[in-house]
Amino acid sequence: MSRFLHRCALAQLLALALAVVGWPAWAQSGDGAQPPAATRKAAPPKHKAPAKHKPAPARPKAAAPAAAPAPTPAASNVVHQADYIVAIVNTEPITNNEVRARMARAERDLKQAGTPPPPEAELRKEVLDRLITERAEVQYARGHGMTVSDEALKQAELSIARQNQLTSIDELKQQIEAEGITFNDFVADLKNQVLLAELRAREIEPDVKVTNAEVDAFVQEQSGGHTTPSEINLAMILVAVPEGISPQEVERLKAKADDIAKRARAGEDFAKLASEYSDANKHGTDGGVLGMRPVNEYPDLFLQATKDTPVGGIAGPVKSGAGFHILKVLDRQQGGQVADVKIPLTHVRQILLKVGPQQGQQVAIDRLADFKRRIQSGEARFSQLAQQYSQDASAKDGGDLGWVPPGQFVPEFEQAMNNLDVGQISDPIVTRFGVQLIQVEGRREQVLTAAQQHDLARNILREKKTQEAFADWARDVRARAYVEYRDPPQ
Repeated sequence: MSRFLHRCALAQLLALALAVVGWPAWAQSGDGAQPPAATRKAAPPKHKAPAKHKPAPARPKAAAPAAAPAPTPAASNVVHQADYIVAIVNTEPITNNEVRARMARAERDLKQAGTPPPPEAELRKEVLDRLITERAEVQYARGHGMTVSDEALKQAELSIARQNQLTSIDELKQQIEAEGITFNDFVADLKNQVLLAELRAREIEPDVKVTNAEVDAFVQEQSGGHTTPSEINLAMILVAVPEGISPQEVERLKAKADDIAKRARAGEDFAKLASEYSDANKHGTDGGVLGMRPVNEYPDLFLQATKDTPVGGIAGPVKSGAGFHILKVLDRQQGGQVADVKIPLTHVRQILLKVGPQQGQQVAIDRLADFKRRIQSGEARFSQLAQQYSQDASAKDGGDLGWVPPGQFVPEFEQAMNNLDVGQISDPIVTRFGVQLIQVEGRREQVLTAAQQHDLARNILREKKTQEAFADWARDVRARAYVEYRDPPQ
């Protein structure tokens, strides 16, 4: 896949590690695949951009919106046995246990990514700073009437469970608590992340604009390192000159080559002349065609001889150690074009069963498992069952979602799809939309058109601008909050 697809990094690894969960911006719903958009992350990257928002903070009850002096670690030699307050943001405390839990997650995520963690004191400072900013952001959201529904929170829990190859929230709870984190603390953090993702969507994304000029400049920048080399397709007739022959014989062969070249310039069929006279490996049976190649794969002798020869023109004879070469320029491709950008496409079908009072999650899982058994045994076809039972807009098409690029579906759906071979059917997959059965029908790569490359560039630039605007907004909210530091975290 081209570097064009990966040009814009959306966050630093440490920032991602400090966030509890990333929240997908677009997901596959009951109406099938949705258009890709910027992926929402709770932790913004460290970019600078002009602020478009200057919101008031969550209303502090403290005397002044300023930070109290922070005690240095050396200022306190007390070793606390119980939990304690390390900072107050407006009126809400941040405890040592919160810092320790977030540090544990950050260290785990960095380790899984194969990245050495920073020194403990540095990581602790980063974690506390992030928690303070996050607390101020959450207060702002709540102050503006934003909440997270129980259903949205449950779907977020299920999404994280599936991303970690877990089949239920109970398994997620066991894993979280095995890492020394109470599940209640985890859920509280997760709720904040979901709230911040929604805040970002409401406060920042609507005002982010990307101009056509910015898109054009971005595409041009990318093409700077991805240009195709010049290519040329030549046909050749070789009049071989054996070693050790007399000068008179060399002159005779040169005259023969001159005559062949003259006939070719007069319009005789070059392929027929090659077939009759060429001493090359195939004796001209292939018309003497050497094939379209980058210019650096042809001998300099050939390039010099043909540099001013138009397509269809004849050059030579030119002399090499092998003999006399008559060359015809069949085609040229000038360098400098933007290299092809390819993306993988997957042809996928689904059967979606929604979960609700009429159909519990386990019932839906059992039904889809039975569907899979019937399909694999030949009792039914996937498309037939999708038409009959799938509870989404693709049912009328036999569950066919078409050829889709990466990023169209929620992570658990996409991960399961990517793990399937062509023709294979997944186990039932639990997503926020219900329970789904997936079949992959094909895979291929697609070369993006210029218009598609511009659409991709626009999405990348929009996400980058959104990240920058959110980071600037967050700094403003943090600056307006009253922050009081207490005993340093341990």
